Amino acid sequence: MPADRVLAAYRDFFAGQPPALDLVRFFHDVVASVPAYRAFLDDAGVDPSAVRTNDDFHRLPMMTKTAYHQRYPLPQRCRDGRLDACDIVAVSSGSSGTPTIWPRSVADELPIARRFEQIFRAFGADDRSTLAVVCFPLGTWVGGLFTTACVRHLAAKGFPVTTVAPGNNKAEILRVIPELAPHFDQVVLLGYPPFVKDVIDSGSGWSQYPMRMVFAGEVFSEEWRELVAARAGIADAVSSTASLYGTADAGVLANETPRSVSIRRFLAQRPDLARDLFGDARLPTLAQYDPASRHFEVYEGTLLFSGDSGVPLVRYHIADEGGLIPAADLLAFCSAHGFTPAEGPDLPFVFVFGRSLFTVSYFGANVYPENVTVGLEQPGISDWVTGKFVLETYEDEDRDRRLRVTVELAPDKAGDPDLLADSIHGHLVRLNSEFANYVPAERQRPEVVLLPFGDPGYFPVGVKHRYTRP
Repeated sequence: MPADRVLAAYRDFFAGQPPALDLVRFFHDVVASVPAYRAFLDDAGVDPSAVRTNDDFHRLPMMTKTAYHQRYPLPQRCRDGRLDACDIVAVSSGSSGTPTIWPRSVADELPIARRFEQIFRAFGADDRSTLAVVCFPLGTWVGGLFTTACVRHLAAKGFPVTTVAPGNNKAEILRVIPELAPHFDQVVLLGYPPFVKDVIDSGSGWSQYPMRMVFAGEVFSEEWRELVAARAGIADAVSSTASLYGTADAGVLANETPRSVSIRRFLAQRPDLARDLFGDARLPTLAQYDPASRHFEVYEGTLLFSGDSGVPLVRYHIADEGGLIPAADLLAFCSAHGFTPAEGPDLPFVFVFGRSLFTVSYFGANVYPENVTVGLEQPGISDWVTGKFVLETYEDEDRDRRLRVTVELAPDKAGDPDLLADSIHGHLVRLNSEFANYVPAERQRPEVVLLPFGDPGYFPVGVKHRYTRP
């Protein structure tokens, strides 16, 4: 890894705001230094010298895993064709196909650490002693090691933050927190939402520690946020929780801020306004991003981004459903409907529904896990479920299509499948207009199956959970 690139990244990180991303300059830098990208353009019949403006940039062919990553050797996708210029690799989860290798260097981590810096500053961690507990899995996956590195960069910058990384070992998390937390002003848990909830539910005495939480990887409801915050003894979920929009491909792309969380919570109470704003009845993750680090575009309702990394990405089609909203436009929308958001940065917003493959089709209606989740988070139900479920359709003996939700019970708990079916049905009809109008009334109530905690067929321990089955 060239030392000058690392030194430049450190200078930008410690100095403050980095220079804005110049798309044309970035493009020509990638052309000059990445052999696979030159071959990719040549195969597409693109003359790099003809790219002189941002409009030219936006006409470049999109990168995809199939057309780019699976077509050219890994070293050729790195700068100067050298994999050894990167000092660590991560592996994608493989939830949408074959796992992909993503190399990077410390120079790639530092711009991403700014997203953590923004969140930790909102938590007051720039001057309050903070214990950061990394609960993402440790290993080849991007979450654990990447998060640990970024939080440690904040400590190097002067934040009084100490990191402990038990990973997704719940017993170790519950052991180290009581021992370490009393020595700090606050504790931040960082992990995937269902796992963080499991940690909170399995522990006790959370209210004695000022708690904060950082999530990633899944869209969740505001009912879920409020439930977990309350169980963790958090009085203000707006200022004390944040979600990251991140990928193995390029680290963290955007993050929630108190401003974006407050807007999302307002829209959760006004599904009509959410539908007008996002063009969908679902409530997406709403985050803010820094155009100096990542450039977003929208293609047929899905997201593309460009940005530097161990494998530089130019108009990379990540295939997440979502869109972009300028900050001024969203603030004007809120004002027009009588809502004043929390203070926050004047950065553009990105909203993300997730991958389109995480749905099931039922009578022509797309049924989303986000809609089902709300039914599990209601009082009288949330105490006996973990929050994990599998949504699927199947044909019964008469070949009629049925909707089934298989739900994981909390350890040593029993539940009422009829009560849960009624709850899921009610919220599906309320939140999903397609479901309410496409599905015959007599077929709307789902079949609910309750399985014990850790059932190997549906909820194997230690495996990334999938909420749908084809």
